[in-house]
Amino acid sequence: PVSYFVASRAKSIEQMKIKTRENTPDGVIIYSLYGEKRDKVVLVRQYRYTIGDYIYEFPAGLVEPDEEFHEGAVREMHEETGLKFTPLKVNPAFEKPYFTTIGMTVYGYAEGEISKDAQEDSEEIEVVLADREEVKRILKEENVAIMCAYQLMHFLQDDEPFAFLKKEL
Repeated sequence: PVSYFVASRAKSIEQMKIKTRENTPDGVIIYSLYGEKRDKVVLVRQYRYTIGDYIYEFPAGLVEPDEEFHEGAVREMHEETGLKFTPLKVNPAFEKPYFTTIGMTVYGYAEGEISKDAQEDSEEIEVVLADREEVKRILKEENVAIMCAYQLMHFLQDDEPFAFLKKEL
């Protein structure tokens, strides 16, 4: 026998994914390009207790019950950054929930002025609009979440960072 501990936002044991066996998204990670030339990527730099330091990540958050995940992405982008987010229509294979985090990646374009007005009091978030040179520096020198790091590597190499979304799977 072994003791195994699970952290979950489910309201009851019966609603946990380990019980329901359903892989429904309860969160989103938002990969968004910014600027007229769409030559910047929207990142957040925030303190995470688990590493005792700051980490660069994509904006992300929970999808509310009965909220469509694209709507959740628009809301979370605004809450964390103050920016307006326009999701792209992409092949569902690019949006299904994958694992290390349970949630869906939503791709799109952001615009507007950065604001902290909608952030929760408990959040310590700095919005970063990173061009390719800043992305290189971040990857070399900073803590970066793995999902974010992989996409940033593509951002550096691809003239059109979202070109892969147009390919047939």
